[in-house]
Amino acid sequence: MTPPKINIGIPEPARVEIAQGLSKLLADTFTLYLRTHYFHWNVSGPMFSTLHTMFETQYNEIWTSTDEIAERIRALDEIAPGTYHQFKKLSSLTDVEEAPPALKMVAELLEGHETVARTARSVFPAAEKGGDEASADLLTQRIQYHEKTAWMLRSLLRE
Repeated sequence: MTPPKINIGIPEPARVEIAQGLSKLLADTFTLYLRTHYFHWNVSGPMFSTLHTMFETQYNEIWTSTDEIAERIRALDEIAPGTYHQFKKLSSLTDVEEAPPALKMVAELLEGHETVARTARSVFPAAEKGGDEASADLLTQRIQYHEKTAWMLRSLLRE
């Protein structure tokens, strides 16, 4: 049996464009998740307890958001990326080769959160043009989280 054609009020070209943008957001988010979890495991030094706990809180929230983003892509009737190869191809973030010192971890996570916020913001025009309020809402939530987290990380780097 052929499934019924999707009819949610967003034209196919708009759905495809939005899903492509959300796929980049998913790739950036997943890459940031891996980086944050890696830093959580390997942080050391005088700020160990604070950063270990902070990174755990962050990677848990980021992990949850990967599912929300992927499910939105599926609701648009597109396939969500989910392999390392796809994420590497789509992501604006690069892999971390080794665990840096604690404050460098903070700086790298700050850069990662700002990058993800920019990626989310870049999808907004397509969502608005397509009348996709659900994706716009998701993007707003992601921007708010990543900008707030970037502010907190930035605050750790100020004297």
